[in-house]
Amino acid sequence: MPYLAVIIYFIVIMTSHKRYHVPIIKLHQPDDSYKKRLVQPVIENYPYHLNAEKFTELGADKFSFQMVGDTGGVKYPDGQQKIAQQLCKQISESEANEKPAFLYHLGDVVYHFGEAEHYERQFFKPYEQYYRPIFAIAGNHDSDINPVNPIPYHSLDAFKAVFCDAESRPISFANTQRKSMVQPNIYWTLQTPLATIIGLHSNVPKYGFIDEEQRAWFIEELKMAAAKRPDKIIIVTIHHAPYSADVNHGSSIAMISFLEDAFERSGVRPDIIFSGHVHNYQRFNKTYPDGKLLPFVVCGAGGFDELHYIVEVGDSYYSDQHPLLKNVTLEKYCEMKHGFLKITLERKQAGISLSGEYTVLCNDAGKSTDVKDVFEYTF
Repeated sequence: MPYLAVIIYFIVIMTSHKRYHVPIIKLHQPDDSYKKRLVQPVIENYPYHLNAEKFTELGADKFSFQMVGDTGGVKYPDGQQKIAQQLCKQISESEANEKPAFLYHLGDVVYHFGEAEHYERQFFKPYEQYYRPIFAIAGNHDSDINPVNPIPYHSLDAFKAVFCDAESRPISFANTQRKSMVQPNIYWTLQTPLATIIGLHSNVPKYGFIDEEQRAWFIEELKMAAAKRPDKIIIVTIHHAPYSADVNHGSSIAMISFLEDAFERSGVRPDIIFSGHVHNYQRFNKTYPDGKLLPFVVCGAGGFDELHYIVEVGDSYYSDQHPLLKNVTLEKYCEMKHGFLKITLERKQAGISLSGEYTVLCNDAGKSTDVKDVFEYTF
């Protein structure tokens, strides 16, 4: 083989599996906005605030909690079961002042539709031993309706019964000791001593949908949360990942546009944004013209058996050329492994520190774990 050909050959081999380190969009996607579901807000609970300390003790200057998304399992429930076991194990093995106080679920509790009959096997049974509170935002599968179910139901009926009940009581459609949570609405705000956590509902379509009523609420929530700075940071959660470099979804231009519009109208940017929907782990940093950084973290490998690769550079079905993807870099990712986050908030002299530790299941039947990312941001 000629010398030049050898060089070209090795260049091709070395770069053929290079992954993107920026967000991408998936090209030629059909418009599925018709899938959006009407969700009626609970008007009497406005502005939809809930104090986490009603359910668990939180340190005034330091506490930890766990995050996970897309935990439901249909054909192969092993992933969700082992993630739940490891979440429990992490609580039992953590130091006293670092034991996670609660779990925050980033959506898609059940698959493929949000039917009540799925909750016992896909949620209550795997999390039977998880004795901490579980808060949640709804994912697209939780929100969708099975058109062939012989018993008619409305979008999010079961999710509301589990997470948004008027009072805490036994779940009528599941054999479980866990009682219903009393989150005030589908989109809502969790108050903690160190952070205001604003949870959005991004509906059913592949790239999300948020109506004007929720948009107006979110803008006011950002303003109210900003008034509590620097004593509290602002965390936003949204199921559909704004930025992604995965093969199945890619970035959501709709969610990026929604968020940036809300930031501009309110004059407030949050400190960090967490999402699910994409079944892997990705951590992005977005740098704004004023030099400030906004991290976007995807944590959606919580148990569903279909996991997602990061796109290889050069794949013609994807592109990184979109104005809304500029100044965003993929700092760390983990593909094809189930995992979850532990978040620790701590008040320090320099500000409030948010540190994260992303843990994955090893290939030994999920009996052991490995930490794939550790990060810290101070606000």
